Amino acid sequence: MAEERIQRRLAAIVVADVVGYSRLMEEDEVATLAVLKERRAAILQPIVRAHGGRIVKVMGDGVLLEFPSAVNAMSGAIELQRKMADANAALPEARRIVLRIGINLGDVVIDGSDVYGDGVNIAARIQSLAEPGAIYVSAGIRDQVKRKLALGFGDLGPKSLKNIAEEVHVYRVLYEPAATKDHAGKAQLPLPARPSIAVLPFTNLSGEAEYDVFADGLTEDLITDLSRNAGLFVIARHSTFAYKGKSVDVRLIARELGVRYIVEGSARRAAGRVRVNVQLIDAVGGDHLWAERFDRNL
Repeated sequence: MAEERIQRRLAAIVVADVVGYSRLMEEDEVATLAVLKERRAAILQPIVRAHGGRIVKVMGDGVLLEFPSAVNAMSGAIELQRKMADANAALPEARRIVLRIGINLGDVVIDGSDVYGDGVNIAARIQSLAEPGAIYVSAGIRDQVKRKLALGFGDLGPKSLKNIAEEVHVYRVLYEPAATKDHAGKAQLPLPARPSIAVLPFTNLSGEAEYDVFADGLTEDLITDLSRNAGLFVIARHSTFAYKGKSVDVRLIARELGVRYIVEGSARRAAGRVRVNVQLIDAVGGDHLWAERFDRNL
């Protein structure tokens, strides 16, 4: 009996994963499943059809998509991220459905309606590297679309991926977000190509107005030090100090200033000691990436 020939084809594979899926399910399983079902029907399925792709399978917190070309896959992924962001705007930060996406162009093995092989595995591994709300791609995808789509790419270099024999060169897609409006009707600024950050005026918790100068000085020094890093896009002092003393959602501030990251903090002076609290926030995913407390004698 002749051995059955394995069917293969070249495909652009997209793997998307829900950030913080376990937390969302733990907090409200019914509501999370309902939102995911609605997003698949209203956003995912129409986008995949419009770009000539197909949904291979849904995997609880993720989805595997196949497209006939790298351009179709990239265009579909960008539209998916944009529409997911628009749908999240009306939700509380803790209930937002944020995706990380990985795309690879490679050979896949066909098994009925399913696909397997390194082409799929590499897309999945690249997705696991991506930041919340981001799209990471292999060099093959980047090479195919760089002259066809108006996009930029951040070179992340070769990456060693689990169970993949050779290193894979990975790029972050730098695309302009869809034109959206904040709650005050102001246009959202596109994110710069470099990591972007705004340092908000530190809050004076000492209870004495004379220490405002100290808190403002900390903010200015931090802005100055960060600005010395050529790899960062840092918002100038006069722009961030417009929010001094105002209670404004950091996500709204980030949208108005056109940055991804926000630094905020407080300072307290008492009994010859100073305490400074600082935290770094990802305004897209809403996550606290880093926090630290500093205690010093004066």
